[in-house]
Amino acid sequence: MDIVDCILADHNRQRTLFAALDEARDDPVALGKIFNHLKTFLEAHAEAEERHFYPTLLKKGDGALDSDSAEETTEDAIDDHNKIAEAAEEAVRHPPGSDAWWAAVDKCNYHNSEHMSEEERQGLTDFRRTVPLQERTRLAIQYLAFEAKHAGSYQRQEKDPDDYIEKNQAA
Repeated sequence: MDIVDCILADHNRQRTLFAALDEARDDPVALGKIFNHLKTFLEAHAEAEERHFYPTLLKKGDGALDSDSAEETTEDAIDDHNKIAEAAEEAVRHPPGSDAWWAAVDKCNYHNSEHMSEEERQGLTDFRRTVPLQERTRLAIQYLAFEAKHAGSYQRQEKDPDDYIEKNQAA
């Protein structure tokens, strides 16, 4: 298993958890528990990518498909992570199942779905094409260890995409 496989598995889990919210629509207690789990998962997933995927993409990527560069792909991803987190934070300000809660959850789902689509089409494709399998496997171990450590609770800090790129290209 390499880091690309790990990210794709996480994306599948995210889709499943958003679908579970739809299925639990009439159970506010379940909605709150599922969403809190999803929110933590999204935040830990984003941070794991930002620590173990995007720095290598910045150094080795060329851009893939409809992305002109690894920098463009990364900038979009960090911005997307921020939008996803903002929508999730808005959701926790409202009672689970309320109209305001659903509006925020739907916004979170929208931003997350857009992000996953771009990432799968651009970043993961670029990574498979430019990063050797042995390095992708090494990164997978670090990625999984980070997520395991933060599975119960994690609060990602918002990042400025330009600062992130500058810092990680210089490293």
